[in-house]
Amino acid sequence: MKPLTRALLAVLLAAALACAGGYVWFLSWLDAPGPGQREAVVLVPRGTGVSGIAQRLTEAGVVDHARLLELAVWQGGLSAALKAGEYQFPPAESPRAVLERIAAGRVLVRRLTIPEGQTSAEIRRLVEAAEAMTGAWPVEAIPEGSLLPETYHYVYGDSRPELVARMRKARDELLAGLWGRRAAGLPLADPGQAMILASIVEAETPLAAERPRVAGVYLNRLKRGMRLQADPTVAYGITRGEKELERPLSRDDLARPSPWNTYTSDGLPPTPINHPGRASLAATLQPESHDFLFFVADGKGGHLFAQTYDQHLRNVAAYRASQRR
Repeated sequence: MKPLTRALLAVLLAAALACAGGYVWFLSWLDAPGPGQREAVVLVPRGTGVSGIAQRLTEAGVVDHARLLELAVWQGGLSAALKAGEYQFPPAESPRAVLERIAAGRVLVRRLTIPEGQTSAEIRRLVEAAEAMTGAWPVEAIPEGSLLPETYHYVYGDSRPELVARMRKARDELLAGLWGRRAAGLPLADPGQAMILASIVEAETPLAAERPRVAGVYLNRLKRGMRLQADPTVAYGITRGEKELERPLSRDDLARPSPWNTYTSDGLPPTPINHPGRASLAATLQPESHDFLFFVADGKGGHLFAQTYDQHLRNVAAYRASQRR
């Protein structure tokens, strides 16, 4: 073999060995922990190409070599599989796992919790403040009691009107199901009245165990033709749910006529006073059976219940005494 031929073969062999070694190193890089030291959220807009995705991931510290990531995309045939969306990457996720996440479209799922007993105005503020959503709160008025407070999941780009529609549908389905299984003999003409009373129960007690008993009190009063005399309805008549009434109710408040003042008006108020949760609605339609007609706070987060007005007055006196201690 001529010296020149031997030299050429040596060069080719060295190049082959270098390529093989480089490929082995590339494969090890693909599965090695990434450089991220904390969780990172990266948005991949629609229409972003492979180089754009690699650049965004590099700038966010998820990977350390944009060009190598591009090579991995082409090598794995993933260029058409990468999906737009918002992604959350754990610390030190490998480049291969990063690409698999994006190719599978495992986008970041966000959560928005709507607490029970919120008014439409309060829910609107929560929805408008939710990050990564699009669109405005619906222009039309959202009636109290028409949405179901729960934790809702959404992803980047979901619209606020769509979320409100989901909340309305969830409420409709829950109300229909519970109304169909309601206790016999309730003095409620239709599901709308059930929602009104459930909103009062929601406002009266935060204790789940007490709600069926509180509902029973108001249902007993309705059956006897007694006024409900529910303080939260008076407060709603003053604020219309735009904000909390940041003061105790006065005697003038209780005496001032209003469609929602159940001290001056018979029966149920014209609308719910908030958006009650499923527990309060279930308690209203499956109430505790008892003879209580009155209740007052016990100073410990719960209530004292009474069958007669005299018993109620003693409970009120006990509550006031506890407040002076």
